[in-house]
Amino acid sequence: MNLRPLLRPSALILAASLLAQPALAAAEVRTADRIVAVVNKGVITQRQLSARVAEAVQQLKKQNVPLPADAVLEQQVLDRMVNEEVLLQYATNNGIRIDDNELDRVIDRLAQQNKLTTAQFRDKLKQSGTSEQAFRETLRKQVMIDRLREREVDSKVFVSDSEVDAVLKSAVNASRTEYRLAHILVSLPDQANPQDIAKKQARANEAIALLQAGKPFAQVAASFSDAGDALSGGELGWRSAARLPAPFVAAIDPLQVGQHTPILRSANGLHILKLEEKRARGQAQMVEQTSVAHILVRTNEAVSEQDAKNRILQIRDRIQKGMPFAEAAKLYSEDGSAARGGELGWVNPGDMVPDFERAYQALKPGQLSEPVRTQFGWHLIQIAGSRQQDVGNERERNEVRQELRARKAEQAYADWMRQLRDSAYVQERLQEH
Repeated sequence: MNLRPLLRPSALILAASLLAQPALAAAEVRTADRIVAVVNKGVITQRQLSARVAEAVQQLKKQNVPLPADAVLEQQVLDRMVNEEVLLQYATNNGIRIDDNELDRVIDRLAQQNKLTTAQFRDKLKQSGTSEQAFRETLRKQVMIDRLREREVDSKVFVSDSEVDAVLKSAVNASRTEYRLAHILVSLPDQANPQDIAKKQARANEAIALLQAGKPFAQVAASFSDAGDALSGGELGWRSAARLPAPFVAAIDPLQVGQHTPILRSANGLHILKLEEKRARGQAQMVEQTSVAHILVRTNEAVSEQDAKNRILQIRDRIQKGMPFAEAAKLYSEDGSAARGGELGWVNPGDMVPDFERAYQALKPGQLSEPVRTQFGWHLIQIAGSRQQDVGNERERNEVRQELRARKAEQAYADWMRQLRDSAYVQERLQEH
């Protein structure tokens, strides 16, 4: 189990965008309804598509991204809605559910991360013109997709010590450079034939030609990119050199801010990268670490919230009656740390999700926590002590490991998503009249 991420950026971005934007003009798109896509046994209607296009237009305007042609934007949005529908159907068919209680906890965490109380968060939603019910359903879908990705892709990504060592010894890492990037991705299908490759190459060439003619990068990305961030102007954010393939770093590093690379090839497809900003990574520092152990009882489709809580209370009772914490962890914990007696090792501030961190920071050495709820399930926590530690080498290794893991996960998710989409029955009817 990875206790470190609280919520994927997608959920945070969703909350931030809805809180910041005014309501769509009554958000009602008056158009005759019809089916514009069939996805397995589900459908996407024109009204649903029009509402999402209106949201995309508002988002692009807010970011000062020139709008692509109406037909191009509509097709881009529809492609993303099809992918979303494929993912949601797969998640539902594989037992992923987000009940109302869990959704309430997600909203509470979103409010905290926006430095609001839950009541203030709901007031902000009302002021933005977004109904709480609509927000909850949108958030429910996003959390389902995030959980699906974690289960099917991210949890299976492994980075070895030798891979970390290789990066630390490389010339790329020696520069300790980070880049803020935007990109355009023209994806290639699995086992692409020469005709497919030629068609995609022509599309990438067209995008390059428009950039060379002076078209804004964000507008070209919104029109041509197949990546999920296309409607955000292709913004990738900060990427360290370790998180990028070596040929990409070689192409990016000589650029001046504002310049873009030629077309680059990867397993995902064809890329054009723009350098927005460049900086050196900061140095490590002294931190207070805590030696933490825990016991986890998960909730899932077979174990209800109340059943999991009752079980963690029973385990707590046995520990209070004399069972050693480590023995209880080995017998009952449903985390990978069970074999180590629940030991998570020395933990840095910010490493764990906030609910978990707040709980262990309130403990004294040897003290047993009350049951603690996080998105992973119910925990019992115990700490052995704390120390001041120079985490220079350790933090650098962890940063490199996380960067390599993120890079591998991005590649694996793109491959998995492409295969999932190819295996689905999709019939687009957008051009039908």
